[in-house]
Amino acid sequence: MAIETRTHEPTVDYSLPFWKRKTVLHRIDMAVILILLIPVAIATILPLVYMFSQAFTPEDQVRNWPVEYIPREPTLASFQLLVTWPNLPIMRWMLNSFIVSTSVTALVLTINSLTAYAFGRLEFPGRDFLFIFVLTTLMIPGEVTLIPTFVIMRRLEWLDTYNALIWPAGAGVFGIFLLRQFFQSIPRELEDAAIIDGCGKFGTYWRIVLPLSRSALIALGIFTFLGSWNDLFWPLIALNSNEMRTLPVGLSILQHEGYTMQGLGMAAAALTTVPVLILYGIFQRHIIQGVMVTGLTGR
Repeated sequence: MAIETRTHEPTVDYSLPFWKRKTVLHRIDMAVILILLIPVAIATILPLVYMFSQAFTPEDQVRNWPVEYIPREPTLASFQLLVTWPNLPIMRWMLNSFIVSTSVTALVLTINSLTAYAFGRLEFPGRDFLFIFVLTTLMIPGEVTLIPTFVIMRRLEWLDTYNALIWPAGAGVFGIFLLRQFFQSIPRELEDAAIIDGCGKFGTYWRIVLPLSRSALIALGIFTFLGSWNDLFWPLIALNSNEMRTLPVGLSILQHEGYTMQGLGMAAAALTTVPVLILYGIFQRHIIQGVMVTGLTGR
């Protein structure tokens, strides 16, 4: 009688630091990953550290060599000059960016979630074909629709207004795809139970689907807000007056109209970056969770 032998694969507790794990193989794997990631992290963080250090460095020291990443005499002079500089309404530009970004985010979440619910939960003829057709628009470069969008905005007399920045960004195919994949992972039994209790299609969408999709909605909202906050190309074309400019447009004007003070430019860049860093720091867990869950459960 043959004796069956089995090898026992030791289990690994991934919650422990890699140096406390039992198997040598996993320790080596994590060490290699860290060796590869540390240079990437340094290359990513170093420009931010340089930007903030130069923003707090006196103007007569910003070009010193070697570079001092920790200012010897930190000062807020560059920020004070930025706020009081003539023809540079930096606070108005920041307000414009905030209004546009929050409005675009709300519009995208509303339109994309409704469209994704229709594609992911409702049954109607041609649904799959229409969804594939919508996805194919991802292959169309944004430059192709730039001139038609500009002509439409001009005929509507929306140029140099908030409407020109908000409404064209309201429908995003990526958001429809992301939310549809998440909506399809929600058990159909929950929706059926809500319908039995008297909920209609919109009630099911509002009371069942949206609360269960919080992580995906937050992830899409953050991506949309950051994209709108950092957008330069379209606002540069659609806006004319100095008071209506957003922060990225204002920074480009700051660089091209003879403002050669490096500390001033770094202070402006820091003001643009701080809200983004705060937003990502608060919601990074939801961003990662939303993307991971969507990728694992989507069909």
